[in-house]
Amino acid sequence: MGKVMESKIDIALLAAALFASGCSSGGADDPSGAGNALVGKQAPEIQAESVGGEGPTSVGDARGKVAIVDFWATYCDPCRKSFPVYQQLVDKHSGGLAVIGVSVDDPDDVSTEDVKAFATELSVTFPIVWDKEKKTAGVYNPPKMPTSYVIDKQGVVRFVHAGYQAEEADKIAAEVDELMK
Repeated sequence: MGKVMESKIDIALLAAALFASGCSSGGADDPSGAGNALVGKQAPEIQAESVGGEGPTSVGDARGKVAIVDFWATYCDPCRKSFPVYQQLVDKHSGGLAVIGVSVDDPDDVSTEDVKAFATELSVTFPIVWDKEKKTAGVYNPPKMPTSYVIDKQGVVRFVHAGYQAEEADKIAAEVDELMK
């Protein structure tokens, strides 16, 4: 097999591995999120339309609480798996944790009712905002769906999780617990 063919196979295998842990969104920083440029910096503000849920809908409103800003889309199966975990964390930390779900769905593909239905179907009560113009996603640059940014009480991004697999639940819970101290 030639070098070109081997390279194409390597690229295909890498793409399959990335897709297995999250839905592609087009950006490609560090897929693990560990080397994300926002870690250690103030979390950018959210510029999106509120479509439902209870609680802070901006980083500023969440100040003083640990926050998770989660970028997601209705087409994303791993997003369906992460939402119940975030709801459990919100319930566990009653008032000390704010989760803000940021939909990046294209307005040509879904309606406000579709975005609301996703949250309703998964029984989440945390706020859902819709980044129709991709202003917030353009600043955060999530490499895949879902990508969550765990933010401390001072508004600094401490952890990033690009993609979602079952083992992420314990990692994220431990990070939130640590930041709650």
